[in-house]
Amino acid sequence: MIRQLSIIQTVFSILLMALMLNIQTASAQNTTPSLKETFKDDFFIGTAINAQQIQEKDSVVDNIIKQQFNAVTPENCMKAEIIEPSWNNFNFDLTDKLVAFASNNNIKVNAHNLIWHSQLPAFMYHMQSADSVKQYFEHHITTVASRYDGKVYSWDVVNEALNEDGTLRNSIFLQKLGDNYIVDAFRLAQKASPHSKLYYNDYNIEQPAKRAGAIALIKKIQTAGVRIDGVGIQGHWRYDNVPMLDIEKSIKEFSALGIEVMFTELDLGVLKNPWDNNTADVSATSKADSTMNPYKNGLPDSVAQKQAKAYADLFALFLKYKNVVSRITFWGVNDGESWLNGWPIPGRTNYPLLFDRNFQPKPAFYSVIATKQ
Repeated sequence: MIRQLSIIQTVFSILLMALMLNIQTASAQNTTPSLKETFKDDFFIGTAINAQQIQEKDSVVDNIIKQQFNAVTPENCMKAEIIEPSWNNFNFDLTDKLVAFASNNNIKVNAHNLIWHSQLPAFMYHMQSADSVKQYFEHHITTVASRYDGKVYSWDVVNEALNEDGTLRNSIFLQKLGDNYIVDAFRLAQKASPHSKLYYNDYNIEQPAKRAGAIALIKKIQTAGVRIDGVGIQGHWRYDNVPMLDIEKSIKEFSALGIEVMFTELDLGVLKNPWDNNTADVSATSKADSTMNPYKNGLPDSVAQKQAKAYADLFALFLKYKNVVSRITFWGVNDGESWLNGWPIPGRTNYPLLFDRNFQPKPAFYSVIATKQ
């Protein structure tokens, strides 16, 4: 009996601590500045959200999303392997919830994505003929894009189609459909979703060679008389290696094409990857290495302050070009949810975003807010 009472007391203590944390977090949110309000005259402020967040299963993160962001991008639920897991078998339940959540809270949805070489449904890997791939390609784009025409603000029509040297990635779509498949994807999306904006999205396209490839691609779409409204530069950089000059040059060169420029998956990680570069290729992985995980017990204040400075410099640049930069989207709500904890080395502890693992604003959050003061 005494042992049972002790267990009950322990459980009660844990529940009480969790309740107090939620109360403290809610109280902090009431006094925390709002990113979307701070930059409401400049550009949309977005975040990537996962399935639990779409379903509003956690009131703390739910309140932060509603308070801080006026744009959302689904992290996974609109990718092909999830939304069409088997041929012509579409799963729209979670995406419909996303659209309803956004509509109810005056939030714009950037739908992500229609065509990507990764996270394809399993049946795609067994297709041998060009006709089969073409049938999938046309049917998938038309079915998904038309369902959400006007219900989503924008589409990442094609995602990560370029190699680092600016050439087209040797994906199944290039192999089976030829080098005009991206123009065709935008043409199909334009027809299926005439009331949503259409974007191309990629990482490292601020780098000169890949940028040149992206510019050539955009011009090809435009020359074909097909609509493209903007380009998304992903922004997966390390806090101490943000290529500011290349970013500014990219803003100038992309906007000169008459399109919007966005930073669509922004996070400034604090950990090096094994190659010491800024790649965001999800297929590039490496084995665990304890020397590559130096902050598993917490982020030193000196690093947090340097990260804050890097974020401030970036937002000062974004504000300089606010007439052409239309959206800044962070890839996740808080550090604990970031994909960088598991990539390219599983099990690491990274700190790339503006909110910590307890959803408290970090120095980087306040440095971003301060760029408007």
